[in-house]
Amino acid sequence: MKTLDPKAFEALKRQSVAQLLFKCARIVNERAIARVNDKLSPAPALRASHTALFPHLSSEGVRGADIAKKLGVTKQAVSQLITELEEWGVVEQVPDPADGRAKLVRFTKKGEQGMVQGIAVLRELEQELADKIGKRRMQELHTALLALEKALLEEA
Repeated sequence: MKTLDPKAFEALKRQSVAQLLFKCARIVNERAIARVNDKLSPAPALRASHTALFPHLSSEGVRGADIAKKLGVTKQAVSQLITELEEWGVVEQVPDPADGRAKLVRFTKKGEQGMVQGIAVLRELEQELADKIGKRRMQELHTALLALEKALLEEA
């Protein structure tokens, strides 16, 4: 199969809504991490691998193996990240009441506070983006993403 020239390849990627969504999410994540790290300095640096776990964590807890499965990585990779976040006091591991052999990973109070601060950073970025693309377009994007999330969760 013949390879596409770089311009045609980029044009092909830009035709996909999902591809654009992935790219925009990555850029927002990078900018948010940089801002959080500026505020935390000289504390340990937050990385994209840490933030990949956050949507899967809650106050109730989830098994590390389940997170690994959702992320498509090994249990060992997730375990290493959990250990780092545990050392920072962001998460804790507690016995799973449904299975005494298993552990649940959940946010600590410090972790919940950190998430609130992180969401505040995201809101700052969203406001800056609204200033660039228009508040109405940003609100329409928010509404569309909520509808998309609902549709995707109904499928599961």
